[in-house]
Amino acid sequence: MPTTNHNAPPAGVPTSQQEQFLQPAPAAVPATDARLIGPAVSPKSFVATWLFAWLLGIFGVDRFYLGKVGSGIAKLVTFGGLGIWWLVDLILVLAKGRDKQGLRLAGYDQYKKIAWIITGAVTVLSMIVSGINASNAPSDAPAAVAPVADSAAEPAVEEPAVEEPVVEAAPVDTVQTWADDAFGTFAVITQTGAGDNLITLPAGATAGIVAATHDGTRNFSISVLDANNASTGQLLVNTIGAYSGTTEYGFSSFGEDTTLQITADGNWSLTIAPISTAPALVASGAGDGVYLFDGSAGKLTATHDGSRNFSIVEETDEAFNMGLLVNEIGAYSGTVPLSSGPSAIVVSADGNWTLLAE
Repeated sequence: MPTTNHNAPPAGVPTSQQEQFLQPAPAAVPATDARLIGPAVSPKSFVATWLFAWLLGIFGVDRFYLGKVGSGIAKLVTFGGLGIWWLVDLILVLAKGRDKQGLRLAGYDQYKKIAWIITGAVTVLSMIVSGINASNAPSDAPAAVAPVADSAAEPAVEEPAVEEPVVEAAPVDTVQTWADDAFGTFAVITQTGAGDNLITLPAGATAGIVAATHDGTRNFSISVLDANNASTGQLLVNTIGAYSGTTEYGFSSFGEDTTLQITADGNWSLTIAPISTAPALVASGAGDGVYLFDGSAGKLTATHDGSRNFSIVEETDEAFNMGLLVNEIGAYSGTVPLSSGPSAIVVSADGNWTLLAE
C-alpha cells in the first residue's frame, strides 16, 4: 500500500512554489520585555530647573531652559504672571519634575526631597525674619522726668571747676555710610555712545546705581554679564523708544557682575555711581528711580497711573529678606508693609507715582 507524505506539497503546484512549502517555518522572535528598558529620562537637570523656577522664575528662565520659549516670553513680560505663574511653576517642578516632552527630569528622584526641604525652610525662615522686622518698631514710652529741686534744701557748695578731658565724638552712622559698608564705593563713571556696546563695571563694589538715557525709536535694554559674558539674571532696562531713568545692579545678582550690555538704536548716556549717592526717598516722581530710606518700620502707601509694570523693592542687605513690596501691571493704589531702614527703595514705573511712608 503506498505511503502518504503529509509534508509533500499539493499536486499541481509548480516546483518553485513546492520549495517554499518545504522550507522550515521561521522561529518565533521573543518579544522584548518592557521591564528591561528603563523609563526615558530628560536631558534637562531637575536641580537646574528647580533653581531657575525658584530664583529666576519671575523672568521665565525655567521655561526658556526647558525649551518652552513662547510661554517663557509671556512669563517674562508679565513678571511671572504677577507672581502667581511663578508660584505655580515652582510647585509643578517640585511635584512632577517633567520637561516639555513629559520626560522625567534628570536627578528628580534623587534630589526632589532635598529641594522640597530647602524651599520650605527658606520660605518659613523668610516669614519669621519679616515678622521680627515688623515688630522692631520703636517704643513710645514717655521720657523720664527730672526731679524738682527742693527749695528748702541747703545751698550747694561750689566745687572748683575741673577741666574735663576732650573726647572725640564717634562718627555718626548714616544711611550713606550703611550703603558704602554694605555695597562698596567707587568713583562715579559717565559714558556716552550710540548703538550696541559693552561697559565695564567698576571694581570694589557689589552693587551700584545706573542712570541712563536713550533717544532711539526701537528696543533699548541694559543687562548685566559676568566675567564669562553669561547673564547674572538682571535686566535693568527693557523698553521701546526714548528712555530716562535710574535703576540698580547687584541687589538680585546670581553671579559676579562685571559688564553692562547695552542694546540700542540711538544715542545713549550712562552714569554709574555707588548706592550711597542715591537721594533720600521722595513723596512723588515718574519713571524708574532708586532712593535711600532711614525711617522706622511701618507701612508704605503707593499710587501709579502708568500702563505697564509698576514694582517697588526694598533692599535691606539682610539674608532671606524678600523685599518685593509691589508688583503690578498698570494703575495701582494700595498700602504694603515697610521694613525699618537703613534700606534702598527701587521703583520701576512708566508713569507718575506717589510714595507715603508712615
